[in-house]
Formats: sequence, C-alpha cells, structure tokens
Amino acid sequence: MKPSDLLMPTPAGLYCPPADIYVDPVRPVARALITHGHSDHARAGHGAVLATRETLAIMALRYGEAFTGSQQAAAPGETIRIGAVDFRFVPAGHVLGSAQIVVEHKGLRIVVSGDYKRERDPTCAPFEPVTCDVFITEATFGLPVFRHPPAHAETAKLVDSVRLFPERTHIVGAYSLGKAQRLMALIREAGYERPLYIHGAVEKITEFYRAEGVPLGEVRKVEPSERKAEERKAFAGEIVICPPSAIQDLWSRRFPDPVTAFASGWMRVRARARQKGVELPLIISDHADWDDLQATIREVCAGEIWITHGEAEALAHWCGTVGLKGTPLHLVGYGDEGEAEPDARPAEVSA
Repeated sequence: MKPSDLLMPTPAGLYCPPADIYVDPVRPVARALITHGHSDHARAGHGAVLATRETLAIMALRYGEAFTGSQQAAAPGETIRIGAVDFRFVPAGHVLGSAQIVVEHKGLRIVVSGDYKRERDPTCAPFEPVTCDVFITEATFGLPVFRHPPAHAETAKLVDSVRLFPERTHIVGAYSLGKAQRLMALIREAGYERPLYIHGAVEKITEFYRAEGVPLGEVRKVEPSERKAEERKAFAGEIVICPPSAIQDLWSRRFPDPVTAFASGWMRVRARARQKGVELPLIISDHADWDDLQATIREVCAGEIWITHGEAEALAHWCGTVGLKGTPLHLVGYGDEGEAEPDARPAEVSA
C-alpha cells in the first residue's frame, strides 16, 4: 500500500482512513490520537481521545475533566489495534507524557514524531528512535543557524548571574508546560538550593510534575502583597519563573531591579531577544535543533520524510541532498504554543 493510504494530510490534521482516526487534529473530530499536551496539538472537544496517561491528565488540568467524550490511556510501547491498524506510543522526549505515534498496517510503518528533542531532560522519558518507512517530523528549528548549546551550560549562566547580582530578582520567562519544570530541575542539578518562585499560571502543571515524582525542590507561588516595599525586598536575589508574557506585565514590576531572562530556542535569534527586552537570553529548547533533526532522520532509516510544521522547505531541501524524499505537508494550526511561536521567524536572525 502507499503511505498516503495509511496517513494523509487533511484540513483537520493527519488522518488514518483504515482506522478512521486523526493524529493531533486541529479541530474537533470523532476520534483522536494525541502526541502531547501542548494546546496546538491537544485540543478539547473530540469525541474520543487516545494518549498517554500523563497527556490525558494534562489535558484534564488545562481543559477540565470533560475535555472529551471518552478517553483511553496508552502505556509506553503498548500496541493498540484500531480496525486493522496497529498503533504504538513511544517516548518523544519533548515534555512529560509526550510520545511519537507508530502506525503499522500491511507491512508499512509510519512514525509520527509530534514535537521532540534529543537532549537529555530530567523531567521526561528520552526520545526513542524507531526505524520506519516514513518518518513524519516537525522542523521548528529546521535551519542551520539553530544549533542549541547544552542546556546545563545555559542554566549555569542563570545561576552565576544570581550569585553576581544578589540584590536583583531574576525573572525567567518559560513556557508553562514542560519548559518551566525542566528549567526548575536543571537549576536544582546546578546546585541551587534556595526556593524557586513561580507565577500562578505555572502552578497547576508544576504540582502535577511533582506528583509524578519529578524532583523540583521547594517551589513557592508568588502571592500578592499590599506591602510593596517589603515585597520588593523579599524577592531580592531570588529566581522567579513565569510565562513569557508576564515578563512585561504589571505583575513583574513588584520585583527589585529585575534581570529579565527568557528560556527558549528562539533566544539564539539576537534580534528576538532584543525585541523581547531580554537581558539574559537562555538558549534552552524543547525541540530538536538542526543537527539533531538530521541525526534523527538518519537514525530512523526512513526512505520518505514528511514535515508537518516549522522550517519544512529547508529540511526537505536537505533531505534531497542526502538522497531522501522530503515532503512538506503544509499543515496549519501547529506552532501556536511554546517555542513554535508563529511570529518568531528566522528572518530575524542576525549574523
């Protein structure tokens, strides 16, 4: 059978006709497979959802218990047959519960990567490459300029800055699901033992990570106070983690002479950091960079590479240079949460 007989792009997302089910659909459908909990991949309103236990729990936290008509948890590596098609969820290393979806039918194997990264992450299971006939990959950072430094080295910059400026609050923008918790864990691995403070928007997901046994140390929510002078003094020398949008909110003005930081792969783009008013850019990404995209494609040994979103044309061109068939799918609706910011374009890259 042809790969397009097993999975095909549609306006609603990737569709599997033999099983009558969608992968990460961007609009409500009767049955959906969900790779991970970010809102551009995991939407509410589907009739039935199949995902990992952690992803289902994250969706319930974000959308309420009634986010779907029915749900089923897929254990890592478990094969679930729908119709005549076998589906298997394999760790993607993106955020807690994230998974690639392996689709097999009549001797054809297609792997849908979802979002993924290859660098070690203490908060989630690592990416597991699966050999296949067709690999469907993202390409958020699919340009040669995006080569991410080691995350522990970027975290050391933050901890060193706190030691250097003990009178200033370090406010770090980090996406609420995945990045914020990974950053906390990395800060702990760097030897930082003081409490970490968080914005209220990060609290529910952080508590879920803690309940899942992820070691984050002491975490305190920033509580409002009417004693502004005392509040400002209390946060001197502390690290506060918040959604990126909160960095420039009135909320951030309660902190004394803040050092603004932002943990994102987009911080490789100098103009992006300047635009955001970021004093301390931290290049910490939850997506594969240019080198890891190439390494992964080589490792899975697929003859065809389909590219869902990101810098699809550039990655498809590279595939052609190494004898692979690369096809951009031009799917819409992804990249609306987290690092795949729709307005953060590579044209902003400076030499």
